[in-house]
Amino acid sequence: MTPQMLEQYVGRLTTNAGAFFPGERVVFRGHDLHASLKELDWLELYLFGITGRRFTPQQMKVFHALWSYTSYPDARLWNNRVAALAGTARSTGNLGIAAALAVSEARIYGGGPLIRAIEFLLQANLSLVRGEKLADTVEKALQVGYIMGYGRPIISSDERIEPLMKVLHDNELDHGVHIELAFAVEKILVARNPALRLNYAGLIAAAAADFGMSKQEFSLFIIPLFLAGMPPCYWDAAEKTEGQLFPLPCRVILYEGVARRRWRNVAVAAGL
Repeated sequence: MTPQMLEQYVGRLTTNAGAFFPGERVVFRGHDLHASLKELDWLELYLFGITGRRFTPQQMKVFHALWSYTSYPDARLWNNRVAALAGTARSTGNLGIAAALAVSEARIYGGGPLIRAIEFLLQANLSLVRGEKLADTVEKALQVGYIMGYGRPIISSDERIEPLMKVLHDNELDHGVHIELAFAVEKILVARNPALRLNYAGLIAAAAADFGMSKQEFSLFIIPLFLAGMPPCYWDAAEKTEGQLFPLPCRVILYEGVARRRWRNVAVAAGL
């Protein structure tokens, strides 16, 4: 963009997001936040801010479950550990949890697989619409890498699938195009390797795709996915003795570098 083109934006904000009019009102995506949007709960407002759309009460129950069912207050988990270490180091909860949320977007855990899972399901569905066989679509994806949303590092089963499927079933949302596609892909993968069962990332991505979310919208929705499990980890560590969480003694460190050396006093060695 040239300086001439940028000139029209100097000192002014052009936006469709909203605006704050001090002492008067707040506009949120074209609506008065304290009037026409006042009945929305926080998650409804969050989703409206991302998508500009309202979701049905049934879909909102599922969205709430997506966040709740994977908020584990276990400091051993990679992102929760950051929040807990902030607590044991006496940092603030704000800094610790912000850092924990940042590392939640890892490539092989959390946000990374989730985004690649919805990307695959959206593209796979388009391939089926074009008449391609699902087995061929899966094979092509495997030739260039992994299909995210299947398998699990520690154990092949996922304790979150059953309760989430119940929520989907209770709200008559368990037969969406992408959810059925996700389970159809599972059958193909399990035939190759029994450990490649559908995991939470795959099911979450399928549900979001069925609710009309794009990959970009989904990437924003999942930001607080693990959030509710982080404050308990921070608080638990902060209440204990400083440094008590996961202390690492030197004896457990495998070191293959330079051997231990004796250091002489530099001044004496120099004859000073």
